[in-house]
Amino acid sequence: MPKLKKPSVVSTGIAGLDEILRGGLPASNLYMLQGAPGSGKTTAALQFLRAGVEAGESCIYVTLSQTAAELEAIAVSHGWTLDGIRVEELSTSGTVNEPDDQSIFMTSDLRLDETRKAIEAAIEEHKPRRLVYDSLLEIRLITGDSPRFRRELIGFKSFLAKQNVVALLLDTQTAGVERSGEEVEGLAHGVIRFDKSLEEYGGIRRRIEISKMRGVPIADGYHDMAIREGLGVVVFPRIMPSTASDTAKPHMIKSGVAELDEMFGGGQEAGTTTLVIGQSGTGKSTMSSLYATAALERGENVALFLFEERLETFFRRSEGLGMELRQFHKDGKLILRDFNPNEISPGEFGQIVQDAVTQSKSRVVVIDSLTGYLNSLPHRDKAVRDIQSLLKYLARSGVLTMLIVAQHGLLGQNVGIDVDVSFLGDTVLLLRIMEHEGRLRRNITVVKKRHGPHDLNVRELLIESGSVSVVAYNPLPDPK
Repeated sequence: MPKLKKPSVVSTGIAGLDEILRGGLPASNLYMLQGAPGSGKTTAALQFLRAGVEAGESCIYVTLSQTAAELEAIAVSHGWTLDGIRVEELSTSGTVNEPDDQSIFMTSDLRLDETRKAIEAAIEEHKPRRLVYDSLLEIRLITGDSPRFRRELIGFKSFLAKQNVVALLLDTQTAGVERSGEEVEGLAHGVIRFDKSLEEYGGIRRRIEISKMRGVPIADGYHDMAIREGLGVVVFPRIMPSTASDTAKPHMIKSGVAELDEMFGGGQEAGTTTLVIGQSGTGKSTMSSLYATAALERGENVALFLFEERLETFFRRSEGLGMELRQFHKDGKLILRDFNPNEISPGEFGQIVQDAVTQSKSRVVVIDSLTGYLNSLPHRDKAVRDIQSLLKYLARSGVLTMLIVAQHGLLGQNVGIDVDVSFLGDTVLLLRIMEHEGRLRRNITVVKKRHGPHDLNVRELLIESGSVSVVAYNPLPDPK
């Protein structure tokens, strides 16, 4: 049997969306962009046409819902222009003065047949490769009933197929509006849905879903997205662990403190996740600085993501322990990012971490703290599942991942964690502060290690000016 030729695709102009679509939209088809007002449909449509202009293609934006001036304002807000995009504006208003390169169709009583003829004439004259039709809401109002609306779309789809056009039809979805009987999604080759929701705290959360795409093995489900000034719609594909290379050879990663490495049976293995659990002041962040410094001094790249500490505070704390990390950061060997609460979605964070591994070749990744990250999100249980997928991806990439997890309280045994994340770790390092003979002492214990032997003894962690060390837990000497 002869090998089937892979169908050609066209870029959507949105890198993350193209990744979800495995390259782009199959050519010469009709697609629907659905979403509530303000969800990003128009911005995505402009990106789609701008990608066509960059590829040297003829592009038309047919608008019944917005004026050319409004489209120009959207483009300018991102630093774009509409150069190369022909705007065909259908207006129900009176005379409007527009630039010479705009085609204006005006009528006091806009009828469906006149609208269709005007659009078809513009397509036949300019022969676009890409077309955006904004929006189906106005066509619904003109047709007045679902059967006629559906017949109109069938006829328009047939016309576009003959013209070899890739078309996006924008469909405004309004909550509570009944649209039974239309079944228009079945006419489109693909349906892309934009979703936005306002949480109780923080900004709007935006997501995108490919609810239908014929002939393409898409990454289904919701993917986080954002609308960024100068970039437009930005999509963050959900992390798929199976996409990691999984070619890294197992090797031991040292901390730079021989006694600590001995507790782990010689070191920690690449491709594993370590949970560093402890109360405030037990030395959790010190552990992250310790492994980061050792990796950087070996010539490896490190990525460290802070959710509770400022960059300057991190540098000063590390320098107080004899760890000079500023120059590594300036040289690009240390990727260091701090985030504010509710600043980032799980999808975007996963993309940032993935880029740190694939582009910057980071071999040690630290999230300090996982507790702060989960507290910044409205749905922490869902966020834990996202983190689990990210950790599997990092493991397949041969990265040592360290998750700093905070426990409640300062002293005592009655401590806990808001969300159970113990199952995420291949290794669990427990840090505690205990009152012993009138003094506070830091204890360190390797509670769990899936791969290889480890020391079950409780040792003392000494954090002193200029140094970090681990010693056997001996009684304090008599002060006399």
